Formats: sequence, structure tokens, C-alpha cells
Amino acid sequence: MKGWTASDIPDQTGRTAVVTGANSGLGYVTARELARRGAHVVLACRDAGRGKDAEERVRAQVPGAAVRVAPLDLADLTSVRAFAADLPGDRLDLLINNAGVMALPYRRTADGFETQFGVNHLGHFALTGLLLPKLLAAGVGARVVTMSSFMHLLGTVDPADLSMQRKYRRWAAYARSKSANLLFTHELAHRLRTANAPLVAAAAHPGYAATNLMSAAPKMEGRRAAERFMAIGNRFFAQTPDRGALPILYAATAPDVRQDDYFGPPLQGLLPGSPTRATRAKWTLSDKASRQLWAASEQLTGVRYPGLGH
Repeated sequence: MKGWTASDIPDQTGRTAVVTGANSGLGYVTARELARRGAHVVLACRDAGRGKDAEERVRAQVPGAAVRVAPLDLADLTSVRAFAADLPGDRLDLLINNAGVMALPYRRTADGFETQFGVNHLGHFALTGLLLPKLLAAGVGARVVTMSSFMHLLGTVDPADLSMQRKYRRWAAYARSKSANLLFTHELAHRLRTANAPLVAAAAHPGYAATNLMSAAPKMEGRRAAERFMAIGNRFFAQTPDRGALPILYAATAPDVRQDDYFGPPLQGLLPGSPTRATRAKWTLSDKASRQLWAASEQLTGVRYPGLGH
């Protein structure tokens, strides 16, 4: 892992990847670098205009890149189902569950879920399940990589109050959604291992990276001082999206990645550097908690994972 950079990504020619939230930040860098190494990349974006702009930027930076945009709104399960149904081909090698929202005021998705939990976890849970047959058909080397955060350390998932209806706190809700990402990865890895499936489930976090994620909520609420504060932090303290995307790219492509691995920058992102296996809260390795979240996620989304029992 030492000294690992995007130039160490193995050849991806002939492989197909889906990257959610690929129009900016970490998702954009991930999509661009996979395309640079020869993968055919689907930019799964909520905003068609921004997605098209990202596609044009990738083509400008990577001449001959095989990329295309497809609409995906993770806050709407109808959109998730449509994306999965419309994805061409009978195999998918990489699914990068990158898109997310952070510290939003209380909102609900189209299906009535608290937005951070609904987008960051349930949308990706449904998407992965709907694409599972194509991921399994890809055989050895196929991977699902889900984006978490070092912020997951601030809160576990309460199965009795998944939407935080009792008392909503935006940062606690974000932390819970990121713990949910790791619990999902843990349970998916367990089920894949039990089924002796070649698909690998791993997770990653970028540390503190300069992306639009931090400023989205202040901009939505018109909190200009908070927006400026976030911009200053991004400029002077955060690492670049190119650096922040390295753990994701490592989890997606490095040959030594194992089931339920979790990668991030050194010292939870406080130091720049090559990807390393990251520290995770003990509750994200709980078999009981991961099973409970999985069962609730199936019930809420109506999505089952064919061929993967307990």
C-alpha cells in the first residue's frame, strides 16, 4: 500500500463500472481514473446537466474515455429501479456507492425516509440488490465499494428509530448513515462469503477532502457564514479530491482487497498519504446489528438479494 497512487491502478480494459454521484468531487475523480485505465464507466448522476458536464470533462482529460451518463436519484426508489432496469449488458464489474448527503436539515425522500439515511444507505442498499445478478455474473474481480466516513465513529444505528423521528440532529443522522454503510458492507461480505460468491464487498473513506458535500447544507439553508467557513476549511485544511479518492480506488482495484475491508488515508485522514486499512467502530462489525439493519432495509425498500441468504 505504501506509495500507492492512481497510477498503480491495474488495467481495467473490458470492465464496466458504475459510480454514483460521479458529477463532482470524489465520484468524479474515481470515474475519471477508472476510465483512464480503460474501464467503461457509467456516471450515475441525479442532475442530468451536471452529469453531462462531468462526462465532457472526463473526455477532455482522458481522450478516448468510454463514459456515459445515466440518471439516478437515490432519494427516489422509482429512479433507482429504473436505473437498474435500464443498465445495459449482463455483467457489472464495479459498483462504487459514492453519492451522499451530509448534515442536512430534516427532510424526507420521495419514499418517506429521513434523507441522509434514505440516500446514503437505503438508496445504495436497493441499488446494489437490484444490480446483484450482474455483479455476480462478472465473476472473479467484481466488487462493491461503499463510501463511509470517519464520522461514523460518532454514532451507531438505532434499529428502533432509523429515521430519527424522536429527536433529529443533523450530524448524528449523518454519523448513523455512515455507520449503516459499514454495517451493510459487513453483512453483504458475510452473505457473499457464505454463498462462496466471487464478488467482494469493501468500504472506504476519504478523510477530510475538499468536496461540495460540506457546503451543500449551508447553501441549501442560505447560511452564508457557515458556507464561507466550510470553504475556508476546504481550501486550507482538506486534501484534494484526487487524494481523497485514492482509498476508494484502492478498494475497487487493488489485488489484496478482502471481504469487509475498510480503507482510508493515514490517521483517519488527518495526514495525507497512501491508502491504508482504516480504524472502524466495533459496532460496525456486529453480526446482530448488521442483520437487523439488513432486515429493516429489505422491508423498507422491498429489495431482496437473490441467492444470498443468511
